[in-house]
Amino acid sequence: MEKGTVVKSLAGRDKGRLLAVMQSENGSVLVCDGKERPIDRPKSKNIRHVECVGLSVTENDMRTNKALKKALRQLMQN
Repeated sequence: MEKGTVVKSLAGRDKGRLLAVMQSENGSVLVCDGKERPIDRPKSKNIRHVECVGLSVTENDMRTNKALKKALRQLMQN
Protein backbone atom coordinates (compact mmCIF):
# COMPACT_ATOMS: atom_id res chain seq x y z
CA MET A 1 0.00 0.00 0.00
CA GLU A 2 1.19 3.47 -0.84
CA LYS A 3 1.21 6.61 1.24
CA GLY A 4 -2.21 8.27 1.16
CA THR A 5 -4.21 5.09 0.55
CA VAL A 6 -7.42 5.07 2.57
CA VAL A 7 -8.14 1.86 4.48
CA LYS A 8 -10.91 0.66 6.77
CA SER A 9 -9.93 -0.90 10.08
CA LEU A 10 -11.27 -4.44 10.53
CA ALA A 11 -10.03 -5.11 14.08
CA GLY A 12 -9.17 -3.28 17.26
CA ARG A 13 -10.53 -0.23 19.04
CA ASP A 14 -10.72 1.66 15.76
CA LYS A 15 -12.78 -1.04 13.99
CA GLY A 16 -14.89 0.43 11.18
CA ARG A 17 -12.96 3.71 10.96
CA LEU A 18 -11.33 5.12 7.86
CA LEU A 19 -7.60 5.67 8.21
CA ALA A 20 -4.88 6.99 5.91
CA VAL A 21 -1.71 4.97 5.31
CA MET A 22 1.47 6.85 6.17
CA GLN A 23 3.95 4.05 5.49
CA SER A 24 4.00 0.36 4.65
CA GLU A 25 6.60 -2.03 6.06
CA ASN A 26 7.05 -5.82 6.53
CA GLY A 27 3.40 -6.90 6.70
CA SER A 28 2.21 -3.88 8.65
CA VAL A 29 1.14 -0.33 7.88
CA LEU A 30 1.39 2.91 9.83
CA VAL A 31 -2.00 4.61 9.80
CA CYS A 32 -3.47 7.84 11.14
CA ASP A 33 -6.79 9.67 11.07
CA GLY A 34 -5.92 13.15 12.35
CA LYS A 35 -8.01 12.77 15.52
CA GLU A 36 -7.43 9.65 17.66
CA ARG A 37 -4.22 8.95 15.76
CA PRO A 38 -2.51 12.21 14.79
CA ILE A 39 0.03 12.40 11.98
CA ASP A 40 2.96 12.67 14.41
CA ARG A 41 1.85 9.51 16.29
CA PRO A 42 0.66 6.93 13.71
CA LYS A 43 -0.51 3.46 14.73
CA SER A 44 1.08 0.30 13.43
CA LYS A 45 -1.54 -2.20 12.22
CA ASN A 46 -1.16 -5.66 10.76
CA ILE A 47 -1.98 -5.56 7.06
CA ARG A 48 -4.55 -8.35 7.62
CA HIS A 49 -6.49 -6.05 9.95
CA VAL A 50 -7.15 -3.34 7.36
CA GLU A 51 -9.11 -3.34 4.10
CA CYS A 52 -8.31 -1.04 1.18
CA VAL A 53 -11.39 0.97 0.18
CA GLY A 54 -10.04 2.02 -3.22
CA LEU A 55 -9.71 5.71 -2.37
CA SER A 56 -6.78 7.92 -1.48
CA VAL A 57 -6.03 11.32 0.02
CA THR A 58 -3.57 13.80 -1.46
CA GLU A 59 -0.26 14.91 0.01
CA ASN A 60 -1.92 18.27 0.63
CA ASP A 61 -4.61 16.57 2.77
CA MET A 62 -1.91 14.87 4.82
CA ARG A 63 -0.15 18.13 5.74
CA THR A 64 -2.02 18.73 8.99
CA ASN A 65 -4.27 16.76 11.30
CA LYS A 66 -7.16 19.15 10.62
CA ALA A 67 -6.89 18.72 6.83
CA LEU A 68 -6.64 14.92 7.13
CA LYS A 69 -9.64 14.75 9.46
CA LYS A 70 -11.68 16.84 7.02
CA ALA A 71 -10.67 14.75 3.98
CA LEU A 72 -11.54 11.44 5.72
CA ARG A 73 -14.87 12.86 6.93
CA GLN A 74 -15.79 13.85 3.37
CA LEU A 75 -14.89 10.38 2.06
CA MET A 76 -16.97 8.77 4.80
CA GLN A 77 -20.05 10.83 3.89
CA ASN A 78 -19.82 9.85 0.21
